[in-house]
Amino acid sequence: MDLKSKIARIDTRHDDVEAQLQQVRDKLSPKGDIVSEAGRRRTIEVFGEPLSPQQVVARICADVESRGLAAVLEYGHKLDGKQLDAATIRVSDEELRAAHEAADPQFLETIRAIRENIVRFQTAILHQDVEVPIEHGGKLRQRYAPLKRVGICVPGGAAAYPSTVLMTAVPALAAGVEELAVIAPPTPFGSYNLDLLATCVEIGVKEVYRVGGAQGVAALAYGVEGIPKVQKIVGPGNLFVALAKKQVFGDVDIDSIAGPSEVVVVADTTATPQYIAADMLAQAEHSPGSSVLISWDEGLIDAALTELEKQVAVLERCDLTVQSLIDFGAVILTRDEEEACRIATDLAPEHLHIATHDSEATAEKILTAGATFLGNFTPVAVGDYAAGPSHVLPTGATAHWASGLSANDFLRSRSVIHFTEAGLKAIAPLVTTLADKEGLTAHKRSVTIRTETENG
Repeated sequence: MDLKSKIARIDTRHDDVEAQLQQVRDKLSPKGDIVSEAGRRRTIEVFGEPLSPQQVVARICADVESRGLAAVLEYGHKLDGKQLDAATIRVSDEELRAAHEAADPQFLETIRAIRENIVRFQTAILHQDVEVPIEHGGKLRQRYAPLKRVGICVPGGAAAYPSTVLMTAVPALAAGVEELAVIAPPTPFGSYNLDLLATCVEIGVKEVYRVGGAQGVAALAYGVEGIPKVQKIVGPGNLFVALAKKQVFGDVDIDSIAGPSEVVVVADTTATPQYIAADMLAQAEHSPGSSVLISWDEGLIDAALTELEKQVAVLERCDLTVQSLIDFGAVILTRDEEEACRIATDLAPEHLHIATHDSEATAEKILTAGATFLGNFTPVAVGDYAAGPSHVLPTGATAHWASGLSANDFLRSRSVIHFTEAGLKAIAPLVTTLADKEGLTAHKRSVTIRTETENG
């Protein structure tokens, strides 16, 4: 298998770098208007016309908002092929308990250990209330309180993802969220997966619903019979889930609108080609998943590509992984480290793996990444599964302004302002000057009536 000739290769010394980088950026961002032929046929079957994904999502969300649970159940039947009703859409307490009892004890021990890692990190970074005294009398406070109810999307198409439950629910629990509602498609890898259900029980999630896709997101956002409305929706999903989260934002908060998983590896001669190839394959395995290697050492790039060909042959999802490498992968040869860092900064990847002689120093030159992994012994999979920071991260270059999910995203903040009479008198001139400039006389008088004498 000649991957070397099939993976996009950019040489900044000779190529039109900007044009090729734009192609890489385009691959990393979901367009929301591209559908396969099979998907087009399915859309016609369900809706009677070849709608775009955005149109499909808009129609489903509007239908769920107006018709409630009946629409959710209908779309679950048409799209997922599962006939559920008001009694079976929620996983019963008995089913949850049975899944937990049947779980491998070693698996549950693993879940507990990972939960402890996540809790330790998430509680350490949790915002705390702040109080600032006012010089002439009074105090200013910033108060934090957890959201009451949060919805969590868990994928369940090609594989089961207990890790997603951990990386979304545990930060929310660390923040103090009282109610968590997990939705997962009614599939063997989704809400019928015993490991997934056992994980929910182990960490304290009591609500699991057999619904996925846009209809699941809409059910959480608007509330339907048996599924109360949430305040925020988090978690990954396919294009339709991402577009549905975009659609309902404003009715509820969301974490992000995520695209395909991605990694950018920045490496020099000290990197190990076998490790680089393994990291690239790990992202391509998501299918779709983007893997980009950036280096100023041509020998390292060639060695990594050779390793890719060796390692891909032993993977279970070989065909899908290879196609991801061809469709979404690239190797970029740069003039030097500075250029490599500029390109990586511009790409702003979900995962940034730095394998250089001084990875800490290199990392300081690339500040736009969802999560950064340093050195030869910090594969992205450690962050995906067990380290502590959430693996729900910004994709498609949104790391230029967005951050990964954390316990702090489940907090509401509010300011509390308390002035004494002396404090108000001291600050009054600042308020009245601006009120005069803006012509808001009632604003001004609400201060002067308190600070000026009756005859003043």
